[in-house]
Amino acid sequence: MDSRTAAHALAELSAYLRLRGENAFKHRAYARAAKAVLALGADDLRPLYESGELARVRGIGPATLGVLRDLIEHGASRYLDELRASLPAGLLELIHVPGLSIERIHQFHTELGVDSLDALEAAARDGRIAALPRLGPQTAKRILQGIEFLRRNGPLRLAHHVRAEAALLLASLRANPRVVRAELAGSLRRHLEVAGDIDIVASTAADPDVVLGEVASMPGIAQLERTPGRMNVSFVHGARLDLRVVTEPEFVVAWWRNTGVADHVADVEARLRDRGLSIDAGRLVGGAGEAVQVVDEHAIYAAAGLAFVEPELREARDEVRVASADALPALVTTDDIRGVLHCHTVYSDGKATIAEMASAARALGWSYLGISDHSRSAFYASGLSPEQVLEQHDEIDALNATLSGFRVLKGIEADILPDGQLDYDANLLDRFDFVIGSVHSRFSMDAVQMTDRVLHALEDPHLTVLGHPTGRLLLSRQPYAVDVEALLEQASRVGAAVEMNVDPSRMDLDWRLLPRARELGIPVAIGPDAHSPSGLDNVAMTIGTVRKGWLEAADVLNTRDADGVLAFARGRRREPAP
Repeated sequence: MDSRTAAHALAELSAYLRLRGENAFKHRAYARAAKAVLALGADDLRPLYESGELARVRGIGPATLGVLRDLIEHGASRYLDELRASLPAGLLELIHVPGLSIERIHQFHTELGVDSLDALEAAARDGRIAALPRLGPQTAKRILQGIEFLRRNGPLRLAHHVRAEAALLLASLRANPRVVRAELAGSLRRHLEVAGDIDIVASTAADPDVVLGEVASMPGIAQLERTPGRMNVSFVHGARLDLRVVTEPEFVVAWWRNTGVADHVADVEARLRDRGLSIDAGRLVGGAGEAVQVVDEHAIYAAAGLAFVEPELREARDEVRVASADALPALVTTDDIRGVLHCHTVYSDGKATIAEMASAARALGWSYLGISDHSRSAFYASGLSPEQVLEQHDEIDALNATLSGFRVLKGIEADILPDGQLDYDANLLDRFDFVIGSVHSRFSMDAVQMTDRVLHALEDPHLTVLGHPTGRLLLSRQPYAVDVEALLEQASRVGAAVEMNVDPSRMDLDWRLLPRARELGIPVAIGPDAHSPSGLDNVAMTIGTVRKGWLEAADVLNTRDADGVLAFARGRRREPAP
């Protein structure tokens, strides 16, 4: 029994317990165990179980260890089989509908008898869902949109979850002595925020089909389709692998062709043909059919008369034309980041102290950290009273007095209230080094109301950064209705920054909108929305998605030092430098 299959069984148990309405402690225990087992990356858990090491893994308790024992000894879990038998098979499929929580699925099943995707669609269309208390026609409409999205795109997941599974598959392939090289391709290499298939290209000095045959014997395979040099694999734990295996001389071209979207590849190949070159049988060839040596992807673009296009930009969004003029941006990197502003602590809904967050930020090589706990209207997140704000500021002053070469900045994530006012009065807002203004309530406003609300907030000179500007939660909550272009134009006019919130479940502002912010000269603040020290890693985890927005270091507020950030905030308030 391998880690991936065992983790999937534990995660499925957690989902079934939630669908049955079991208490949170119980289903969370199985979810934690699933993550712990997946992190082990073991092809065979039996030695770890027999040695007792598995029982000592943090996150695995007596109940989950019992399930793992069943999986290891019998290849199945009696408990999981019982739960599967107790609920309709189609119910689990509903988890993949964007925006539909397991708690809501449980409600629809118990109150409306919904037990499949078709049954959910029928209940949304015939008015039964809209008739439920506190739901209504808009909820039914969103569910229908989610069903349509699922049927069109298949089950997508957050990229960092898929990337964790991809790392295990890569490690397994690279351990194969016949494999010379194996690399991610497709949407993960392009750093899209959601992903379906795991695209991997591998090379071998042997026969590619021999390697594919060995992969076909991996544990946990539920279904596979195989063609010469290629295999599509569905694992029982839900991962889907699209594997291409080629000979070593074909690797670079295969990796390139399996990375960019089809239109990007076609655009570059058209440029190659214009220069008397073509891709044939996995190799770059000249007009007489002679092979042209390709040592890396740079050589492909150079042969086409183009500047190198980074993988993140290969989306057929005008990058080939710009590359032909050698005018592509020098994309921002993690090394350019000097600090971040969007962080929460135990003062509101964070899990760590100010000192602990500052220590973690220093360990990342940053020179400052902004603390931005929730404001008082965010009662659900233990928002700060004015008295707590002053207490926090005293603590920050005391901490800064002990630090050298690092500074903690005083900030707040102030709720943008329904009338467009920022939480707290002007006197208290004056005390902060910076203010992030965010919408956390009344998402049901229509586009005119929501746009007016945020435009009004942007007029307040205290607002330094507009936080997660559209309120979306990937695969869970659609953006609220708002005129994003109007918000960006207003931010440009008043001199405010906009946030690229890089919590992997948000990624808001959408990277597709970042080029417009850049065009308008709006600084983009990369906000990890960190609620613990590990949350600061969101920046490095998602920098590839930020780069998809064509941003250079100069476009990003975080590349300024603390004095630069403070000067930007003071400039909004028209305050003189100290």
